[in-house]
Amino acid sequence: MAEDQRIMEGIEALRADVAPLTQAARSVENLRRDLAPRVEEAVRALIVELADVESDFQLEDLLALVKKSMRNVRTFNRALDQLGALLNLVDNLEPLVRQSVPVWIATLEDLESKGVFTVLKGLVGVMEKVSSAYGEQDMERMGDGLVVLMGLARNLGDPNAAAVLSKLSEVPSKVRLERAGEAGPLALLGALADPGIRRGLGLALELTRALGEEGGTGKGEAKA
Repeated sequence: MAEDQRIMEGIEALRADVAPLTQAARSVENLRRDLAPRVEEAVRALIVELADVESDFQLEDLLALVKKSMRNVRTFNRALDQLGALLNLVDNLEPLVRQSVPVWIATLEDLESKGVFTVLKGLVGVMEKVSSAYGEQDMERMGDGLVVLMGLARNLGDPNAAAVLSKLSEVPSKVRLERAGEAGPLALLGALADPGIRRGLGLALELTRALGEEGGTGKGEAKA
């Protein structure tokens, strides 16, 4: 009787140990039943989608891609490292960009308020008209002329040259053409009594002297 009691207790113990496994198996079976329709739907959808690329997809191409990827693992790693360095550079430059952008915006607004962009737009229009009116050879000649003019502009930086040109620019407005006429020797001698004419002759003599000095310098350089 004691032996039967021990056997029954052993069976009960085994039944208690097996009960969790049985419950787990039932849960797995229920999960399989729930997922089976979803898996079937997913497979059907995958088949439909793959049907669109069936004519373009070849298994050999996939194998070639896998082989090429395996051969270029180092290249991929280097590219990832460079990408990380680039991202770090962007992170470092971001504060500078945030500080400089408002300054640039303020500068552009200041230039806009001063009409700089309007002037540039007008210059672009002028250049378009010039390019349409003149050919390439004409533009080259004008470029040579501009070089000469730049040299003249540099010489005009001298205060004496600027003063002389300023005075000469005022002369046409003071000329009275109605008073102009033929002047003989006696008229020239009588004109010398006019202080303005004497000053003009003095200026002409000074200009002539300066031209003579420039001519003499040129000859000296040529001889040297």
